Amino acid sequence: LKLGTDISPLMQRDPIWLAKEIATLDQLSGGRVIFGVGAGAAWNEEEMGAHGVALEDRFKVLGERVRAMQAIWTENKAEFHGDFVNFDPIFSWPKPFQKPWPPILIGGWAPSSLNRVLAYGDGWFPGAKVPIDDLERMLGELRERAAKAGRPEPQITMNFAKTEDMERYIALGVSRCVYSLPTQPEPDVWAALETVAEVVRECGAR
Repeated sequence: LKLGTDISPLMQRDPIWLAKEIATLDQLSGGRVIFGVGAGAAWNEEEMGAHGVALEDRFKVLGERVRAMQAIWTENKAEFHGDFVNFDPIFSWPKPFQKPWPPILIGGWAPSSLNRVLAYGDGWFPGAKVPIDDLERMLGELRERAAKAGRPEPQITMNFAKTEDMERYIALGVSRCVYSLPTQPEPDVWAALETVAEVVRECGAR
């Protein structure tokens, strides 16, 4: 079993503290953490504003905080100096179990999300808001750009996956799917989970 964040809104998190938390969890789990991150959207403008981040700055903040955490995870005395994150050399232990860090999946469904994946992510974490045909086109673009940049092929995790699209996800090379379960009485939750399991068995997915 993997331990994933879905999705950690970095504009509302302290990168120094969060880097230590994720590294500790990765050590305790023996390297089973997947770090899904995102920049949020207009619907949580008030939330990020309460953390001192303006909506229009959220993507810049996301990029700086990811890079700052990467520095903390890989350097004995890490420092970072940006427009939104700024700290002199610090010590932070433990380092992650996975090297150089747990896989960082960049959430988003806009075309610009591919730029962020290629800039500082290890994979893409799109949601079902991306129509399946658009997903196919964007995956092709992402893989082509990664190859041209000499990057490994990005991991693809489908968030809010649809059971009816499972075969297409497999054909498109999606690494894993994340399904939502209803907040309902236990029998209903088990029924929903069994529906997903049945689709997985029929498709031969692992």
